[in-house]
Amino acid sequence: MSIAPPSLPSARAPSRARAAVAVLFLTNGALLANLLPRYPEIRTELGLANSTYGLVLAAFPTGAILAGLGAGAMIRVVGSARLATLATILTALGLFAAVWSPTAALLALALLIAGASDAIADVAQNAHGLRVQRAYGRSIINSFHAVWSIGAVIGGFMAAGAIALDVPLRVHLGISGVLLAVISVIALRFTLPGKDPGETAGQGGTVDGVEAAGGDADRGRPGTVLAASRGRLMLLIGALVAIAMGGTLVEDSGNSWASLYLGRDLGAPSTVAAGGFIALVGAQFIGRLLADGMVDRFGQRSVTRTGGAIIAVGMGLALAVPSVPGTVAGFALAGFGSATLVPAAMQEADDLPGLRRGTGLTIVSWLMRLGFLASPPLVGLIADAAGLRVGLLVVPLAGLLVVVASGVLSTRRMPARRRTGTPAPSISSPR
Repeated sequence: MSIAPPSLPSARAPSRARAAVAVLFLTNGALLANLLPRYPEIRTELGLANSTYGLVLAAFPTGAILAGLGAGAMIRVVGSARLATLATILTALGLFAAVWSPTAALLALALLIAGASDAIADVAQNAHGLRVQRAYGRSIINSFHAVWSIGAVIGGFMAAGAIALDVPLRVHLGISGVLLAVISVIALRFTLPGKDPGETAGQGGTVDGVEAAGGDADRGRPGTVLAASRGRLMLLIGALVAIAMGGTLVEDSGNSWASLYLGRDLGAPSTVAAGGFIALVGAQFIGRLLADGMVDRFGQRSVTRTGGAIIAVGMGLALAVPSVPGTVAGFALAGFGSATLVPAAMQEADDLPGLRRGTGLTIVSWLMRLGFLASPPLVGLIADAAGLRVGLLVVPLAGLLVVVASGVLSTRRMPARRRTGTPAPSISSPR
């Protein structure tokens, strides 16, 4: 059975494609979230020691790092929408294989494959989301990342429900994997047709028969032509990686350290200690729902710079004057401030002058994953030497770094008449 997207009328394609890309983000968020709550069962079933268990789990991000750099080339061959769907199916298969693995080595291999597929799906779905955004002529990328968060919550609830109902691990992952894979295949039928345009970023012109909103004339960044030089390009990539890593550092602070800091260092009861993570994720989700309108109104640079300042001030004050309510509020402000960082870096990376679409996005995404892998050990080393409160200073410092690095982002704003409504009309000549 062919899973190629059909040709759709250009006037309806972007609207349908936006919904389809949102579905791809949702399935990507839900897949791993179905497995995470059941990791302890796998560990118990295989009788893994803590050290072995940790090494096995590291296979997932390792697979992402090994495969991530190949995503751009694959997009040019397969197409971003088709690749996102194929990678989603492979991720589901990898996670399903993980729960059937009889040894630690096979479990690690399955997670390696799942991590590699997940990284490719991540780049491909963002690439197609940005392709749809160029057709719209206004910011919509943050809404996709908000839907990813919804998918992660849905996946977590699916896993919790399966555990509560005593659904066997293999049955649960089999059903959830097939369901999410089928949903992604259905969504593919409504994505933009054909392979991605092969233009170099910053050329302007038309994309999918619709005016591209990223030409050199309106990017708002001084010296755009000079950015094609290798040295300038490396500086731009470094700044975008710094912005993306600022977002991942904030996320990791909530995932790995919020509950521990609130419970052990500040003496909060376990129910309250979980509030730091919940506040961060909830505020980040709200920020992503609001972000596209703010980007269109104020420009990517202003929104990102403000976000970095909110992170620095919010977590800085929380660590300077430690208290349980203040720390929960600090994590919430950090989550809200970080809402646009990763989407902003990805969008700007895909628009880097002199690079083909998908290339800059692939490089920045790969380097961002390296940073995400390194951040927990970094905070842990600082915490062992000087305490977790000092270790968490990396969060406000990341906010300050974002403020500095945000100067590479576009200042372009969307006219009020284009902030709402339908996608941009086609300006291509009739054939």
